[in-house]
Amino acid sequence: MTFRQFAYRNVVRNKRTYAAYFLSSAFSVMIFFVCALFIFNPHIQEGIIFAIAVQAMLAAEFIMYVFSFFFVLYSVGSFLKTRKREFGILLMHGMTTGQLNRMVFLENMLIGVGAIVAGIIAGLLTGKLFLMIGSSFLGISPLPFYLSWKALILTIGSFVLLFLLISLCTSVLVRTNRLIDLFQADQKPKSEPKASMFLSLAAAVLLIASYDLAATASSASVMIRMFPVIGMTIIGTYFFYTQLSIFMIRLLQKNRLLFWRKTNMLTISSLAYRIKDNARMFFMVTIVSTVAFCAVGAFASMNSLSKEFAADYPAAIGYVAKEGNPIEQRHLGEIKAELELKGVAYQVGDMPIKYADIASSTSRFKPEHLPLISFSDYKKSSLMAGFKFEERPLSGNEALVLLGSLRDKSAMGAREKATYTLKENGLVIQEIGFTQHVGMPDYLLADMDGSFGGFVVSDQVFNQVAAARTDHFTGFYVENFGLTEGMASRLTRDGVTRYDTDQPYAITVSGTLYTVQKSLFGTMLFAALLVGTVFFIAAGSFLYFRLYADLDYDRRQYATIAKVGLTEQELNRIVTRQVSLLFFVPVGFAIVHSIFAFMALQSLYYLSIAAEMGVVLISFFIAQVIYFFIIRYRYLRNLKKSLI
Repeated sequence: MTFRQFAYRNVVRNKRTYAAYFLSSAFSVMIFFVCALFIFNPHIQEGIIFAIAVQAMLAAEFIMYVFSFFFVLYSVGSFLKTRKREFGILLMHGMTTGQLNRMVFLENMLIGVGAIVAGIIAGLLTGKLFLMIGSSFLGISPLPFYLSWKALILTIGSFVLLFLLISLCTSVLVRTNRLIDLFQADQKPKSEPKASMFLSLAAAVLLIASYDLAATASSASVMIRMFPVIGMTIIGTYFFYTQLSIFMIRLLQKNRLLFWRKTNMLTISSLAYRIKDNARMFFMVTIVSTVAFCAVGAFASMNSLSKEFAADYPAAIGYVAKEGNPIEQRHLGEIKAELELKGVAYQVGDMPIKYADIASSTSRFKPEHLPLISFSDYKKSSLMAGFKFEERPLSGNEALVLLGSLRDKSAMGAREKATYTLKENGLVIQEIGFTQHVGMPDYLLADMDGSFGGFVVSDQVFNQVAAARTDHFTGFYVENFGLTEGMASRLTRDGVTRYDTDQPYAITVSGTLYTVQKSLFGTMLFAALLVGTVFFIAAGSFLYFRLYADLDYDRRQYATIAKVGLTEQELNRIVTRQVSLLFFVPVGFAIVHSIFAFMALQSLYYLSIAAEMGVVLISFFIAQVIYFFIIRYRYLRNLKKSLI
């Protein structure tokens, strides 16, 4: 038997232990390869979202690759720790340290090459399906399967390099201690788990404080609180597993009614050692799962914004002619002709927009001019858009901030109401709040140096304003804004020409903008799903090979207990409790983290994202339940072999 055959047989004989590691690595290769097929598919370049799709997939590739590196590094380190007794036997029979490093290098490369081959084959078999699903998310016609040599070379080259670097690092991970230490690595009595009351209290305080900050965050404070809350949550989670959980188990052991009941003594005592041994793994699974849940949930929540798209664009086509625009009537004629050609029924509404220069203001943004529209024009446009109008007329110098999007409502509570004095005639305009509806999108108004939209003033004040310039808005109102997709393409790029361009006009076509936004959110959601799935499967793999790393110890333990009367039913109950805690405590903790993260995210949105959040978390939880029953069955079957 050659040295290479020896390394090969080491892997084959330990296939049960390496199964999750191999399958997770192969799955990462498959997803990476499928993303590469998207990037290098020549047909996707024909869509308007090509740049967005490529950037999203490239980001997904990079995140998965970096994560795969650390996942493989951690996995290899965990496996080497479980093989100390085997290394001791090999060293005792004359194997040198160099040969030991070479053997581990060959084993890792063998698994890595196998994962690359399996991942690429799986990608080729499922590539068409992924392309169809991806096309649906992107909102484009189904992409034909195209095998790009660039995608193949990128995948093979990237992961060969990854596994090569990890394999070279194994020489550092392999520690050739004294032979007696290697032989007794899995037989030394474990020290009693201990916990610091101070660190346990710190964990509780950090987690409670981070949850409170997330739950009470407003649109103005959420970005300020984000990084401190993330840091507090990570530190609190680590100390929860290493300190607070041990402290809580110690309290359970002092409760004699609970601890001495049936098999609870065995379950609770074993749980303390299991949590202590696996604290870092629990911590990693919790954080990785939280990242996966939040990434998928955040982009799934973005899709909910499309539900109220019509409210953000009251006019299906909005056109603003800047003062002195000589081609306004020609453009409006082209739009009307296009609507009539497609048989789309429409109404036309128009209004003047006055830009008044400011002498002074109490606003911290210090804008130089104010876009103003009259209350009657705002009311008319809202009614033409089909909105229910219940706002009271303005009087005196009262003014309302003109919403440019419903999303701005979440930030209005933190806005300080400012007063503005106009240059020409000294008129004073006082903010009293904001409009309930979107009068016109921000795209159609001049930039106000960070302020919100324009202002709605009373008809009396509007007539008194001496404008520095006056623009003219024309809105085309239709029942189904989706019918306007692709219209006025000569005047827009992807449905919009902003006011701050050098064109004499600004225009929005809501049908085209909706298609672009839906494609954008769909692209990011698809990329997040791919990355999130890789993270979630990797988290499950951590649990799997940690469980099987303790299998030999558990076999000896339960075999000894079986001699004094442990029944099969009691064994099933104990193992089910322990494995369920192993699987559901980290994921349950991650779900709690994610719920509070979504509560903070909700402050940025006017619309509720609870439904999307619920679907994402429930879907991941169901997947974890299915995985739990599969692993429980296999683990119990392996345990019982030693009891026969």
